Amino acid sequence: MTDSVLASVLTFAAYFAVMVGIGLWMYRRTSSPSDFFLGGRRLNSWVSGLSANASDFSGWLLLGLPGAIYLSGLGEAWIAVGLAVGFYASWRVVAPRLRVYTERATDARSGGESDSLTLSSFLENRFGERRGLLRGVSALLILVFYLFYVASGLVAMAVLFDQVFDLPGAVAVVLGASIIVLYTFLGGFLAVSFTDVIQAVMMWLALLAVLVAALVALGGFGGVVDGVTARGDALFSAFGGVSLSDGAWRPTDTLGVLVIISGLAWGIGYFGQPHILARFMGIRSVAHIARARVVSVAWAVTAMALAVLVGFVGIAYFDEPLGNPESVFLSLIQTLMNPWVAGFLLSAVLAAVMSTADSQLLVAAAALTEDGYRVLVRRGASPTAPVWPSRFAVVGVAVAAGALALTSEESVLELVGYAWAGFGAAFGPVIVLALYWRRMNWVGALAGMVAGGAVALVWPSVDPVGLYAMVPAVLASVVAILALNPLGPKTTEQLAADFRRVEEEVASGT
Repeated sequence: MTDSVLASVLTFAAYFAVMVGIGLWMYRRTSSPSDFFLGGRRLNSWVSGLSANASDFSGWLLLGLPGAIYLSGLGEAWIAVGLAVGFYASWRVVAPRLRVYTERATDARSGGESDSLTLSSFLENRFGERRGLLRGVSALLILVFYLFYVASGLVAMAVLFDQVFDLPGAVAVVLGASIIVLYTFLGGFLAVSFTDVIQAVMMWLALLAVLVAALVALGGFGGVVDGVTARGDALFSAFGGVSLSDGAWRPTDTLGVLVIISGLAWGIGYFGQPHILARFMGIRSVAHIARARVVSVAWAVTAMALAVLVGFVGIAYFDEPLGNPESVFLSLIQTLMNPWVAGFLLSAVLAAVMSTADSQLLVAAAALTEDGYRVLVRRGASPTAPVWPSRFAVVGVAVAAGALALTSEESVLELVGYAWAGFGAAFGPVIVLALYWRRMNWVGALAGMVAGGAVALVWPSVDPVGLYAMVPAVLASVVAILALNPLGPKTTEQLAADFRRVEEEVASGT
């Protein structure tokens, strides 16, 4: 065993031990569904903000984005711009009202104050819909799209283990998924959130360390610019298309308006991502949101900027093009760093994958238990009854996502893009309008979810113009809501009172 492999094995093992240790620590603090799914709504600003980042950016930040820049140049950065704007807007527009509304809306079934632990239960209570249609359809959409999302993380994990240990994809997927399942199984939302803080710090420091080391090796930013320019001037053009083929970067067509719109449209997705919205729901109070927003957005913007620069550094540093562009960050670590430092930085890539996959498994498990087990199977169950079914639901979703990861031939970025569009279109317009439009009803909400989710699923197969599915799917959702909402029931006095109470509490900032 070489020094580099030994260092990676020991650092990975230490990292795994810390994650499982946190799961064991949080196990005794997790006794109810509220604890397991939202941490009892007691996250502080720093934990909530950094956990939202770690839950969001996954292997896409360290593998997908640098790889896209390495492959096609600055034109791929429109995705990062759209994400930065969308992330800030979601904290500003959605977080305060969602935090209050999910706790204050009247329970559609009992008539008392609810504590909505999932988006599905929130939608049911927000619109007073007792048939289970909203809850069932939204839970189904969550499960379908999370299979693709969790699979993207496991594919990224396979890339990592293949690069570092030369392990077969199946072994990498089983090993990584087992660790994620173990600490999520034990500690639920609190374990996921506190491990996310560690993982967010590791991801940011890893990007910075690799960038600094590469700049030193290349002679500063001037060396990077010279190296990239030598490969092709169009690589630095935000509007120029570039492709890597036959060992060289060659200009293609100028980026069209549709490509730029598609990149920016990624930002819309933040309004409908259940694993990110869960952080808004779990924060201690509205008063903590402003600081969490600053922490979260600052981390996100700087991390994406570092990832873009790492992509350009890879173009300048390697004499021969890499076979897999999404391995550029991993290759820089292994080439530039001392084996022990490299082991720590490679574990940060593992952290990026795990920090998103654990959150997604938790939300998918909530869809199965809170929106399935309790509602359909055990309506009279005690408050603590669903905790163990929730834990086993984590295992089931992980197994299904692992099977998809092993059979899929798509890249990390492609799988993430598919799931991101699905959630953004199915839930984004519905959530925003539910929070701000008093007269919206369950018919409009159901129509928006079905239309947005369906178009997101179908569009990649029929796309005639090269437009990201988010754009047509969100438009379809909004049109469906506005067209069919008039067919639904009028707002009851109870629902109107809930809406006014939420507005007043948010305005008070407490």
